[in-house]
Amino acid sequence: MKFLLVAINAKYIHSNPAIYSLRAYVGKELEKFVELAEYTINQQIQDILADIYQKKPRVLGFSCYIWNWKLIQELLMELPKVLPETEIWLGGPEVTFDAENILQDYPQLSGVIVGEGEKTFKELLQCYVNGEGTDYKNRIAEVAGLCLPSGYTKPRELTDLTEVPFLYQNLAPFENKIIYYESSRGCPYRCSYCLSSIDKKVRLRNLDVVKKELQFFLDHQVKQVKFVDRTFNCDHHHAMEIWKYILEHDNGVTNFHFEISADILREEEIELLNRFRPGLAQLEIGVQSTNEQTIKAINRVMNVERLERIVAAIRKGNNIHQHLDLIAGLPYEDYESFGKSFNRVYAMKPDQLQLGFLKVLKGSEMEQRAEEFGICYGELPPYEVLYTKWLSYDDVLFLKKIEEMVELYYNSNQYSHVLPFLERAFESPFAMFEQLAKYYEQQGFFLKSPARAYRYQVLLQFALEFDQSNAEVYKELLTYDLYLRENVKSRPDFCKDLTTEAYRSFASAFYQQEEKQRFYLPDYQEYHWKQLWKMTHLELFNYPVWSPEKISEEGGLEEPVAILFDYKSRNPLNYEARTVILK
Repeated sequence: MKFLLVAINAKYIHSNPAIYSLRAYVGKELEKFVELAEYTINQQIQDILADIYQKKPRVLGFSCYIWNWKLIQELLMELPKVLPETEIWLGGPEVTFDAENILQDYPQLSGVIVGEGEKTFKELLQCYVNGEGTDYKNRIAEVAGLCLPSGYTKPRELTDLTEVPFLYQNLAPFENKIIYYESSRGCPYRCSYCLSSIDKKVRLRNLDVVKKELQFFLDHQVKQVKFVDRTFNCDHHHAMEIWKYILEHDNGVTNFHFEISADILREEEIELLNRFRPGLAQLEIGVQSTNEQTIKAINRVMNVERLERIVAAIRKGNNIHQHLDLIAGLPYEDYESFGKSFNRVYAMKPDQLQLGFLKVLKGSEMEQRAEEFGICYGELPPYEVLYTKWLSYDDVLFLKKIEEMVELYYNSNQYSHVLPFLERAFESPFAMFEQLAKYYEQQGFFLKSPARAYRYQVLLQFALEFDQSNAEVYKELLTYDLYLRENVKSRPDFCKDLTTEAYRSFASAFYQQEEKQRFYLPDYQEYHWKQLWKMTHLELFNYPVWSPEKISEEGGLEEPVAILFDYKSRNPLNYEARTVILK
C-alpha cells in the first residue's frame, strides 16, 4: 500500500512543509506507507502525469493552493484514465472552504481533508493500511475532518503544534531550497482578505522545542529559515525568546525571515533587533494601506504614525532588511488614495516595497462581502481583483505597470543613489514611477524589456526628459550605482573615459602604493598591484554621489574625489561593494 502525497510548488527553490508535516506526524510504523513527490508549476503536465503513474500509488493526495490549483484540476481529468484504481484526495487552503462544490465537480475524488491535516491524515492512512479487503470506506466515514461525497464528517479539533514532529531531520531533500519553519499557528487579527483570520486561536510551539530545532538549523549552517507564522510577534514573550536565542547563537551565516505586525513592537524588542548582526534577520511588514477608512473596512488594527516611528527605529540600526507590503484593490482605496498610501510607505524607506493586488480567497470575509464592495475578480486562481467601486480596470492595469517599475528600479537595489536625486524632479515618488511607467509604454519596453545592463541607460534617458540641467549629476550617480553592484569591464557610454593618460597614471600610482602599504585593501595581501587593479575599481567623481542629499544646485565639488570599490567586502543587506573615499 502506497499513499503518495504530491506538492506542486511555484518555484524549484520552494518546498512544501505541509506534506512533510503529514508524513512526519503519522509516526515510524506508518511512515513507510507514505511517499512524497514535489514538482513545480513550470513543469509540463504530461511529465508530472507520467511520473505519478510510474510511482503506481494505491492512494494519491494533492496539497492545493491558488498557485497550483489549475494544474491539479487538469491532472484530475487525466489521472483516472491511467490510474483507474487509485483513490484521490485533496487538502489545503484552496479546497478546504469549497469542498462540497469541488466533490460535485470532480466525482472521481474520494474526498477532501478539511483544515489542519496532521491528525486527519494519520487516521485516514490507518484506514487504508488496516482495511485492505474490508469495509475501510465505512471506517473512513468515521474519521473527523473530512468532506466526503456523502457529506462532512464531524469537525476536527485544532492540533497541538508541539505534537507535530520536526520536519527536517534529513536536510538532503531541501538542498538549495528555502527552509520553512512554523513556531505558531493561527492569528489574533481579523483581516478580511486573509484565511488566517478564520482561525483566531493562536497556538504556540513549546519554546524549548523551538530552540532545539533552531539550533539544528544553526549547526547545519542553513542559509535561510523562513518562519511561516502569520504574525510572529503577536505573543511578546514568544517572539523575544526566539529573537534572543538566534542573537546569542548566531553562526554568522543563517538568516531568519519573520512576518510581523510592526506597530505592536515594544521598545525592548526594537532594542534587541538593533543588536542583530547585519543579515541575521529580515522583517516582512504588511501595511496594505494607510487610508484609515480602508484599514477599518478590512478589520485591521494599525496605528500608521506608530508604524512609521517603529520602521524608522529599526532602520536606524542599519542591520535588518525591511520588506513592506501594499495591496491595491481594497475597499475605499481609489487610485489617488493608493498613490498617497504608496508615498507614505515609500517615505519609510523600506529595503523592498511590494505592490500586491487583492486576491479574493475562498472562505475569506472579503469573498462574502465582494458584492457589497463592488469587487470584481477573476474566476480562476489567483482570484485577483479586476476592478472595484473605487478602482477601475484601467487603473488596475496601469498600477501593474507601476508595480513592474518599482520591481525593476527600486526593489532591485541597483539604483539606490540615483532614485533619491531623481525624485526631486517630480511632485512625489509615486508620480515619478507613474511617469517612468508611461515612458516604458511610449518606448515599447513593456513588450521588449531592456537587458539589465541597459536599464541604466534607459533611466538616464528618462531622467534627462524631466531634468536636463542635471545631466552630469545623473551620469555620475548611475556610474556610482553601477559599480556598487559589479566591477563591470564594458562601461556604458555615459561613464567617463578611463583610457586617458591622466587616469591611468593616477590609478597605477595608487595601486602600486597600495601593494607596498596595504592601507585600503588589507584583505588582498597575496595579490600584486596589477591584480588589485583588476579585482577592485577606482573612479573619480565631481559630485558627492555617495550622499545624493548633499548634491546642491550650486554645482559640484571643488576637486574630483576618488572612490575605491572593494568587491571582496559587501554589505550583507543590499550586497553593495564596500566603498572608500580616498584622502
